[in-house]
Amino acid sequence: MNLALFAATVLIWGSTWLAIALQLGPVPVLASIFYRFALAALLLWPLLIASGRLARTRPRDHLFMGAQGLCLFSLNFLCFYHATSYIPSGLVSVIFSLASIFNAVNARLFFGERISARAVLATAVGVAGLVAIFWHDLFGGALNLAALKGIGLAMLGTLFFSLGNMVSRRLSASGVPPLTANAWGMGYGAAFLLALIWLSGTALPLPPDLRYLGALAYLALFGSVIGFTTYLMLVARIGSGRAAYATVMFPVIALMLSWGFEGYHWQWSALAGVGLTLLGNVILFARAPIRGPRPAAFQGRAVR
Repeated sequence: MNLALFAATVLIWGSTWLAIALQLGPVPVLASIFYRFALAALLLWPLLIASGRLARTRPRDHLFMGAQGLCLFSLNFLCFYHATSYIPSGLVSVIFSLASIFNAVNARLFFGERISARAVLATAVGVAGLVAIFWHDLFGGALNLAALKGIGLAMLGTLFFSLGNMVSRRLSASGVPPLTANAWGMGYGAAFLLALIWLSGTALPLPPDLRYLGALAYLALFGSVIGFTTYLMLVARIGSGRAAYATVMFPVIALMLSWGFEGYHWQWSALAGVGLTLLGNVILFARAPIRGPRPAAFQGRAVR
């Protein structure tokens, strides 16, 4: 079961970066993300209600589900979408692959898990990889401010994603199933985005063409409803650290799609950087198999 969830997460999320790039254009980023998660919530809620899988929750759970909505279904994607307007979507996915390292640090801060020398080495290798990937943009002549903005936004989005992992871990430990947490979280995320749209006066134009509609449908159904559910089920079953190992494989798929559809040109420094970034993740998880037992925090708590 864990391997099936892992494979589904990698294949779906590895391809969503290109779909995000296809949404960029006449529709404001804020509106595109709102459409995505509003549609995802509208798809998920009836399914859960009809199947009887919408679990009861307590008032305090909604504080955490609201936080999950902010971190996983709004703020992080505001960063990712804007980052994709500055750098190729495949490179955004490479930065996102550092989520495993962010998770290791945040698990220490929020759950007291020890940070090993292996994690420190993995961080150093991963950062070296990012420097190599963007060496040409940052040091190959005049400083590329656009690339710098893209890097910063992608890093900030990854931080929000990692914080959302910590919230999801807390919800699972308290007995809230991932599907229920996702339904509420997407609803809260969409409501937050709608409030931002209203406050900022952002327009809500209709989807302009079939390409946009296709990308929106894919991101809402596969990237959001299915992808987040499989990932957060992994978080509940094997822990946030090992679940984030899926991000090691995202760049392989995302960069191939970016090369094929966005005209991304490989350079030796970028190729070496991707290898280093992936190596950093492999170092971190060399002794953490996907089939491993549940962490102590989740033993005895069934994922419903």
